Amino acid sequence: MNKEYYLDNGATTAQYDQVTDKVAQISKSCYGNSSSLHSKGVEAERHIKQAQNILADILGVRPEEIYFTSGGTESNNIAISGSILGNLRKGRHLITTKVEHSAVLEVFKHYESEGYNVDYISPDENGRVDADDVIAAIRPDTVIVSCMAVNNETGCLQPVLEIGSKINALKDKPYFHIDAVQAFGKMPVKPESLHADMLSISAHKFHGPKGVGALYVKNGTKIKPVMWGGGHQGGLRSGTLNTPGIVGLALAAQMTYSNLEIAGKKISELRKNLLEFVKEHFKDAVIHAENCSLGHIVSISFPNVKGEVLLHHLEARGIYVSTGSACSSNGKHKSHVMEAMGVKPNLIDGTIRVSFSSMNEQEDVERLKDALKEIIPAITIKNKGKVRR
Repeated sequence: MNKEYYLDNGATTAQYDQVTDKVAQISKSCYGNSSSLHSKGVEAERHIKQAQNILADILGVRPEEIYFTSGGTESNNIAISGSILGNLRKGRHLITTKVEHSAVLEVFKHYESEGYNVDYISPDENGRVDADDVIAAIRPDTVIVSCMAVNNETGCLQPVLEIGSKINALKDKPYFHIDAVQAFGKMPVKPESLHADMLSISAHKFHGPKGVGALYVKNGTKIKPVMWGGGHQGGLRSGTLNTPGIVGLALAAQMTYSNLEIAGKKISELRKNLLEFVKEHFKDAVIHAENCSLGHIVSISFPNVKGEVLLHHLEARGIYVSTGSACSSNGKHKSHVMEAMGVKPNLIDGTIRVSFSSMNEQEDVERLKDALKEIIPAITIKNKGKVRR
């Protein structure tokens, strides 16, 4: 089998072997329903509470403030819809940014279609919003402000600490939700320090299982469920809990944060090496959000190149990258993030996203560099749209 070079960790990560083994073990031995009163149910509940304690410790919050979900999309939907439904008397004004993940933007668009007034804050050319613009948009009837911590396409760090601090200083403050799906596992994430009322994470972004995530909800937050059933997890999120997935999430989080500093330095070196190469060999390439990126995501645009064509040429060599967000890159529309940043259409078309994790090595970057040197000249569009082969 040919060697693979996986550089699409912003889309999803490979599970730690220990997580795979643990999930398999729990699936086989602890198959009881955590709501059951017999010993098999009690055993499952014990594992879930242990996972809750581990995650709460990493986040610096109380265990009862952690709710398990199916992933980032559900966590975002519960946070936004739940707070809106729980505060109908507060008003009908909402705030988010133009560069959010679709799992946030589509929720706001839904409520906009229902008659809510939504302010979408514009970013600068790096994709970063100004905290003062967010605060200036707040009104007495603003129910919620939602902002991602790290952009999923560019890696740009948003000023969530500044936004949270300024919201917290307001007398009649709205709720503040942070989509931390791309941040958790790459940096310390402490909801209380960020003045967040709600915060979303997803296990598969930090080498945990797919289909499981978590939502932090600060005690006292007025929030209602968005689906109904058996009243699990305090009535906020009904449904039989995914015990193996939850245990896997907790183990992945524990392993990731025990190695956070070392992994961060390693990823920074890989990123630096790639960027130096691009600047030397592709003078007209554009590196997006270079100075405000967290580091694990690198967004590069090559003029007169189709990103999708480049992606498949790289794939043929066992190198896996993305053209942007994996959740939208299979569509035909242009990146809303790039459009909000004011990136020219020809550059948007030629954008790839390279995203690292602690599992990457220098060999991965060297393989990518060698491939780019050969592929880019061969697929550059020249002479009235013809591609040189």
